[in-house]
Amino acid sequence: MTQQEHPKLAQIRALLAKAEATQYPEEAEALTAKAVEFMAKYGVDEALLSDGQPLRDAITAKNFDLPNPWSMSRVRLMCLIAEAVGCKAIHMGPADNGGRRVNVVGFESDVQRAEILYTSLLLQMLNGLNRQAVPYYARSAKAWRNSWQLGFIVRVTERLAAIEESTRAAASGETSATGRSGELVLADRDATVEAAYRKAHPRAVKRRSSLSGTGYGDGVAAGNRADIGGTRRIGATSAGSLVA
Repeated sequence: MTQQEHPKLAQIRALLAKAEATQYPEEAEALTAKAVEFMAKYGVDEALLSDGQPLRDAITAKNFDLPNPWSMSRVRLMCLIAEAVGCKAIHMGPADNGGRRVNVVGFESDVQRAEILYTSLLLQMLNGLNRQAVPYYARSAKAWRNSWQLGFIVRVTERLAAIEESTRAAASGETSATGRSGELVLADRDATVEAAYRKAHPRAVKRRSSLSGTGYGDGVAAGNRADIGGTRRIGATSAGSLVA
């Protein structure tokens, strides 16, 4: 890949910008659904076209400095989006801007996809949070808001992962630029990302995210409503584990 942004990514950014600007929820949902579908298909297309051409879509590692407020929520969102699109991510600790730093390892096209999705879903999350009134029964307003964000993040990234998995499955029978099956190409990319991540962060461990506050269920509901497209529904689960 070159340093210039791929035209498809520019198109996706434009769709998301329109979705974020419109005052009509149905229009926003339609625009974002189209953008996410394009995003997933772009990821598969780049994988197939770049097979046998490592310089076209190389492995890279990029730091993201995520500011306050809610820097740890931003970390969780970035990490889980990165995982959903085929990257690996790790929380590196405090950043120079007073927030938190996340390092994302993956193919260039997938790191770009993660960054675009993060920017859009972060805006949705913070806008949604600002509209919330903390219930009278909440023992801590901060804890309630933290758990609301966690619920949103878990649910919305589950939905994103489902769209990615569906798109990858549909491409399993396609062939790459070298004639290999899509299934084999994508499996090889996953293994390459894992090896690069382990080399960069040999002592990385998974840590379980803590749940505190009573806003989690409301956040899950907001994650269900977030405009990422797709129709598949998955039952809400606990936060599970993430690198943080």
